This record gives sequence, structure tokens and C-alpha cells, in this order.
Amino acid sequence: MSQALPRVTACVFDAYGTLFDINAAAARCKAELGPRWQVLSDLWRQKQLQYTWLRSLMDRYVDFWQVTGDALDYALEASKIDDPDLRRRLMDIYMRLDAYPEARDMLLRLRGGGLKTAILSNGSPGMLEAAVEGAGLSGLFDAVISVDALKVYKPAVAVYRQLPRRMGDKEHRIAFLSANGWDAAAAAAYGFQAIWVNRAGLPWERLDASPAAVIDSLAALPALLRLP
Repeated sequence: MSQALPRVTACVFDAYGTLFDINAAAARCKAELGPRWQVLSDLWRQKQLQYTWLRSLMDRYVDFWQVTGDALDYALEASKIDDPDLRRRLMDIYMRLDAYPEARDMLLRLRGGGLKTAILSNGSPGMLEAAVEGAGLSGLFDAVISVDALKVYKPAVAVYRQLPRRMGDKEHRIAFLSANGWDAAAAAAYGFQAIWVNRAGLPWERLDASPAAVIDSLAALPALLRLP
């Protein structure tokens, strides 16, 4: 989809995989991991998401930093890697992941166009603060919102429900962007103008909700919103 959207007042972004490159930690440890770095990174992410969903259903919340470490431990053991120093380095890098290269310029254009910007993420407050600062995005968000206050992970409805109040506008005037199809689907189901950042060219999820638009990079967002 490439048609321009109706006027929005705010853009809210998922963090991991949308603004911040979730493969950056393993990619920066290629020397130690060798050609299996991508397989490990994919499994790490898969288990990270699974644990958020399972813990929400089990009512056994722990913060995203612990979930991330637990998922890494699973991925390392499955890969038959026993290296505490490497584990420590991977976690240290994950705390300050690289932003996608187009993220900063895109945010500057949105704010220059008068739009509010925010993050809504599973990440713990400390993780999000470190990621934003480390990626050079400080001062570019009106709010950085963690699920930690609610003690439940996306796609729980309660997570999305807080956004209109936090952003000071109605659902249909808020664009929610995520590279995760399930996250974009949940936001669309709630009533936001969901924009799926489909970098990998994947098919849409079968979840009874459709995105308002699909883009392959955050760089396409300003034009979609008719910004100069």
C-alpha cells in the first residue's frame, strides 16, 4: 500500500525491530559466532517474543531485560555455545542497539512537520533510555512508554489503550508503526492507523485486522504523511 494517509497528529513507534536493529548485537559478534550469527540472532528474537506472550498468558511478568537474557540463554544453549564473556558482550550491545540508518532523519522530518512522536515498547524503561541515547535519538520523542508499568506485554489491549490519553488525541489520528506484523495488526484492531514496516517482504498476518499502509522502510513515512 502506498496511498497517503488521512491527517495524523502523532506517530508512535515500536522500538525493537522498528527503530532499533535487533540483529545488531549478534552481527557485531560475528568474529566469535562465525557464520551461525544470523541463526542465533533469529532464535534469540523468536524466544524473546515467545516468552513475552507466554508470560503474559501465564500472569508471570518479569521485565524485558530478564526476558531478553532468558531468550539469549536458550539460543546459546541450543547453539551449543558456553561462553560467559560472549553472553555478557551480547547483552551489553543489546542494551544500546544501533538504530536503523534512516530513523533519525525520519524523526526530524516528522517533528519539523509538527507531529508528536513517541515510542511504545515492551522494553523496560532502562533499556529504552539507553537505546534512545545510544542511537543518538535523544530529544526526538514526546514520550517513551514502556509496558513495564502495566506488567503485561503487547499485544495485550491494555498496552494500546493508554496511547490516546498519553498522546492527547483520538485513536484514528494516531499512526502506530511496527515492523512486527502481529503488533501492527493489534494496533489496527484497536483503532489506530497502523503502518507496517515490512522490511522483509513478508505476507500479512491472518488476524482479522488490516494495516492502513505498508512501507518497506521508515524513510517512506514522511511522504506517506504528506510532509515536505
